[in-house]
Amino acid sequence: RPGHSADEGGYNQALIRTSRVDKFCQHCIHILFLSKMLMQLVTIALLLVPSLGFAPSITRIKRCQSTCSSSTSLAMGLTLYGHPGTRSPLVNWACYELGVEVAAGDLSKNPHPFGQIPCLTDDNDVTVFESGAILSYLIQTYPPETITAAQKAIILSWIVWANASLDPICFLETPDGKVYDTGLKQPNKRVGQLEKLLQEQGGLLVPSFGFSIADVAVASYLLYVVQFFPTVDLSRWPNVVKFMKESASRPAYARAFGQDLQESMVGKLSDAPTQKKMFGMF
Repeated sequence: RPGHSADEGGYNQALIRTSRVDKFCQHCIHILFLSKMLMQLVTIALLLVPSLGFAPSITRIKRCQSTCSSSTSLAMGLTLYGHPGTRSPLVNWACYELGVEVAAGDLSKNPHPFGQIPCLTDDNDVTVFESGAILSYLIQTYPPETITAAQKAIILSWIVWANASLDPICFLETPDGKVYDTGLKQPNKRVGQLEKLLQEQGGLLVPSFGFSIADVAVASYLLYVVQFFPTVDLSRWPNVVKFMKESASRPAYARAFGQDLQESMVGKLSDAPTQKKMFGMF
């Protein structure tokens, strides 16, 4: 400007430039501050308002709890109240054939309405008693993946037959329910028909499926006869004897009844001539 020296003009221009820089920096600081505040508000909003992508709903939590509970039940739910010297091991045998683990229950807490064994409990307050009912429950609740409806129906039929028809033949009882003898000492039409079926069906009760819980149900009672009446002669039914021997030779039978009993049963049923000599005639 007129009246100002060159040095003064340069100094003033420098002041102007510095003032502009200061204002620019202040604007930047304000922008950064506002941005930081905005980010904090967004974060608070996300925390206060759960979305499907970030926070589970109550329904999802309950569904997860139900799923977790179901998974645990499959592994830990089955509890069997029984004793090795009773019919309880046949339930263990069925479980092992199905690939289902079962825990031993405290007999002082047995929920059987008559205090008898075996008795089975499962999740969801399930209680099943009577061996036939227990096997039926197992095949319907824990069925093999490859089983068909027709196969399951025939298995259930054999389970009922074993308890309703075969049991009274194998074990003769007094009026008060005490076993005093076996009906297998004499010829029997039903066992004779079983002999014929086993011969025609390759030694299996449900040949389209293979060894099943039906075989467990029938073989168990027949093997109990040899266990409790070791001198009985079954040689008139060779296919039944073969069926019993092959059933008792299974690993699941040994696990349920014990290896010593398995070896004893298989030894007695090994061949007809030895069997006849060991058991004698009545």
